[in-house]
Amino acid sequence: MKILVVSSYLPYPLFSGGSVRLYNLLKEISKDNEITLICEKRNSQTIDDIRELEKICKKVITVPRRKQWSLSNIIKSVFSKNSFLITGHILVEMKKKIEEELRVGNYDLIHVETFYVMQNLPFGVAQSKPRVDIPVVLVEHNIEYLVYKRFVDKASGIIRPFLRTDVNKIKKQEEEFWKKASKLVAVSDEEKALMKREDVVVVRNGVDTQKYQIPNTKYQIPKSKTVLFIGDFKWIQNQNAIKTILDEIWPKVHAKNKDLKLWVVGKNIPEDIKNRKTESVVFDENAPDKTEEIYEKSDILLAPIAVGGGTSFKILEAMASGVAVVTTSLGAEGIVSKKQNELIIADSAEEQADGVIKLAKDNESRLGLIKNARKVIEEKYDWQNIAKELEYVYKQALK
Repeated sequence: MKILVVSSYLPYPLFSGGSVRLYNLLKEISKDNEITLICEKRNSQTIDDIRELEKICKKVITVPRRKQWSLSNIIKSVFSKNSFLITGHILVEMKKKIEEELRVGNYDLIHVETFYVMQNLPFGVAQSKPRVDIPVVLVEHNIEYLVYKRFVDKASGIIRPFLRTDVNKIKKQEEEFWKKASKLVAVSDEEKALMKREDVVVVRNGVDTQKYQIPNTKYQIPKSKTVLFIGDFKWIQNQNAIKTILDEIWPKVHAKNKDLKLWVVGKNIPEDIKNRKTESVVFDENAPDKTEEIYEKSDILLAPIAVGGGTSFKILEAMASGVAVVTTSLGAEGIVSKKQNELIIADSAEEQADGVIKLAKDNESRLGLIKNARKVIEEKYDWQNIAKELEYVYKQALK
């Protein structure tokens, strides 16, 4: 097949979950199909990043990504029917590039990553079908309006009414684009159930099972155990999560086990958070770029996820690497069986602290979890198998 992929981001380097997902899917799908990628590019991304994608795509076309948080976007979204999210991704240049490719490219199918760039395809919001006679597959990493709603529910009471209005706009527009797609893809069964179409297909997030392995040292009893929190701190949800750990969870853990160390790994750690380092808490902005090396040095992943959607890559990668996981119901969404034999699900600070303490103390429980977790990853979350599921969606869309 000849496929035009339209994305809201250039999926390299692999610093975000969306980039990890799209890059690995393109890498697998391009083995048997010809891919052209049209995407937004941040100013920080380089020609070398584009060249990495050119190794797996026939052609890579980029347009500058607009600054989302600007006064202009805020004013436009307040005084129009468009949400703030849609407003920030209205890209005249992207629309022109797409139209040019469709005129000359003879494509079989369009794959759209995230609904808010689908508006740049050659059809208007009021139209029910595109002016191109080829199928459109829309892949949603999250149900975006739910992600924003969870954030708004925790926001200041003063601004909450204004933010809720925008969430309602996002919901309306997201559901409109779901209807327009020939095929709609979700990343979890939970999100599929919330989409208002009977034919939604689940194509899960995955892991490079060759890259992420369980080293033999994981089967030994370590002299001291390391609890890991990992994330890019430019995202407010990671800042909130580490504050929850430091304020509510870690004091309970440290009171019962003073030998445990909390290793906080990530870029852009705010100074007010770094200033809270102690003998038992280490902040690290210079950890290896190879995340598999980070997991190799860790025993327990603590991921108190309270905002977000889809399936967390940090959790999947930890499970593949022999790192026992303590997370919330939201963090475990779409991953584990009802028996919870693969990780510990705990929604309160008390339960999360107890989960960490149990895994640190009970080596048998920890080993049981990591063995079960690896089995699930190999069976359900290997990128090669997941790419085949997406190709099946493509073939169904062509019928």
